[in-house]
Amino acid sequence: MTALLAGGIVRRTEDRLADGREIVYFDDDEAFVSGAEDRRRPDLRRLDPVAGGSQLRYDVLTGEWVAIASHRNERTFLPPADACPLCPTGTGPVPSEIPAADYDVVVFENRFPSLTRVAEDVPALVDGDPLWPARRGTGRCEVVCFTADHGASFASLTPRRARTVIEAWADRTDELSRMPGIRQVFCFENRGPEIGVTLHHPHGQVYAYPFVPPRSAAMLRQAAEHHARTGGNLLRDVLIAERTAGTRVVLSGEHWTAYVPAAARWPVEVHLAPHRDVPDLPALTGPERDELARAYLELLRRADRYHEGVTALPYIAGWHQAPVGADRELGRLHLQLFSILRAPGRLKYLAGSESAMGAWINDANPERIAARLREVASPGGW
Repeated sequence: MTALLAGGIVRRTEDRLADGREIVYFDDDEAFVSGAEDRRRPDLRRLDPVAGGSQLRYDVLTGEWVAIASHRNERTFLPPADACPLCPTGTGPVPSEIPAADYDVVVFENRFPSLTRVAEDVPALVDGDPLWPARRGTGRCEVVCFTADHGASFASLTPRRARTVIEAWADRTDELSRMPGIRQVFCFENRGPEIGVTLHHPHGQVYAYPFVPPRSAAMLRQAAEHHARTGGNLLRDVLIAERTAGTRVVLSGEHWTAYVPAAARWPVEVHLAPHRDVPDLPALTGPERDELARAYLELLRRADRYHEGVTALPYIAGWHQAPVGADRELGRLHLQLFSILRAPGRLKYLAGSESAMGAWINDANPERIAARLREVASPGGW
């Protein structure tokens, strides 16, 4: 099935891989947008069915669900460039995950998912003890390839290609939010081996959780308390306060503002939020998506210039979206971009206080982080 998105500038085309996993192409190249050419090629590989061994176990000490997905221990780990599973098929000696000679942006179901569409049945209680509830690890994990160029990065994309990625994020958020049992959709990118990336090809992921993850749950609790006390929306009021103070604002446009949070946890951290109350990526208008493409690229390029002598900052960039169903009105879309690199060659390790107690200590001053991100702005603006 094919469809035109973004006012006809992106074509969406669905297909299936050899083991039945879904793959979706998002094309902005004119030949494919017009329908004159088709990306789809048959996947000729012989693949075993995707493992469905994920399960969720309830941590009674914290009230959090933990995914147990031991099959992921066998996933592909830092293959050489000519064996990259995210490059187009034909660029290496063996077929890749993408059975096309080229692509613009492509999304497919992860072959080694933490959460699966069809998960195996598990006992409702671990060891039969009511202290430890368990459930099937149902959900969805997808891979988003930003470009066919193995040596590129998100920051090197053109605004038009970044806009296509945004269309892919919005499309997947909309579709996965409609799946039965899904409570939150999270689009994110891990970049750099320091973060734990196992594939160098520029890509991100989308997780559709059957529960509200701990950080989101904490923010929703805070938002509910704030609303009961003030009648306001917490994330909107944070944005207003940051824009009013201006001390930690990094960039601002007609539709978006980026700022370093007053209680930043990471040595490099910046949030990007829309001026309008928006629950998730699908709710963004065309002009908001256009400016987002430019603002996000500028943030990533500044991040790569943050440390002298560092040209590729390791980072995590994640989109916090409103949950599906209950408490949706308390959520508000925003991006969190952060790095564990506190200085060239020095990582911020989550040691005793952070890992064991959840008590964060930041070695960097938030106001200084913001000042540095303003210092490294692109010449001529964004």
